Amino acid sequence: MTLTLEEHRPDRQRVFHRGPHPAKNGWSLHVGPVILAPMTDFSTFDTRRYRTVDVATGYDGWSATYEASVLDAMDLDVLAGLTTPDWGMIARAADLGCGTGRTADWLRGRGVPRVDGVDLSAGMLARARQRGAHTALSQGDVRATGLPGTSYDLVIASLIDEHLPDLAPLYGEAWRLARPGAHCVLVAYHPQFIMVSGMPTHFTDASGEDIAISTHVHLISDHVRAASAAGWRLTDLHEAVVDDAWVAAKPTWERFRGHPISAVFVWSRPS
Repeated sequence: MTLTLEEHRPDRQRVFHRGPHPAKNGWSLHVGPVILAPMTDFSTFDTRRYRTVDVATGYDGWSATYEASVLDAMDLDVLAGLTTPDWGMIARAADLGCGTGRTADWLRGRGVPRVDGVDLSAGMLARARQRGAHTALSQGDVRATGLPGTSYDLVIASLIDEHLPDLAPLYGEAWRLARPGAHCVLVAYHPQFIMVSGMPTHFTDASGEDIAISTHVHLISDHVRAASAAGWRLTDLHEAVVDDAWVAAKPTWERFRGHPISAVFVWSRPS
């Protein structure tokens, strides 16, 4: 099934049309336009009201303390729980929004021989270069990376989607980079947690000020629509919840126990 963006209406409703042209997976539904709910606006849920900066500025400021403030339970542990893809079969990976290189380091530890990274933040790239897990690093936008097309067995992105106002360009770029038979793996800050906590992605700077980085809410269904429209097929989806380990690390999160905190999507590109 292919969903094609038809229009953005003034009332902020999104209208998608299904078919009638053939979908990338060989079939389509011949039904009328589908009216979707208005895009979810983070400001509706924001309880912190921190000063907000753009992505590059924010991650430049966070780069020195990022590794000490992000728990493995948020991203690496959910990757470790996947059975697909077979990491040992991946020859070349594209790491979008590569940050300090924590994802690339994890991949190299599982036998992936080549990982090319792209990030918007010069500060994060400097940390990644020090780490040395990437084969190549470049500064750029995850929606238009400049990496070679149809070249990667894996396109991976971790904890970046909430900074994008629209998911379609990310999934479209991932499709451009992927070889037939490749996988796209995306680890996301769970939208339900963003909404229930009212908490943007944020860090504490050297002066002690809490600073938010531009945050958007993308529902699980938003991911499904955007990725499917690009041609991806959903292979697996895992959601991690706030559990004993989280509460031990962040005791004030007892009130969030059982709420989903992150999600990992596994998409496949047909051979």
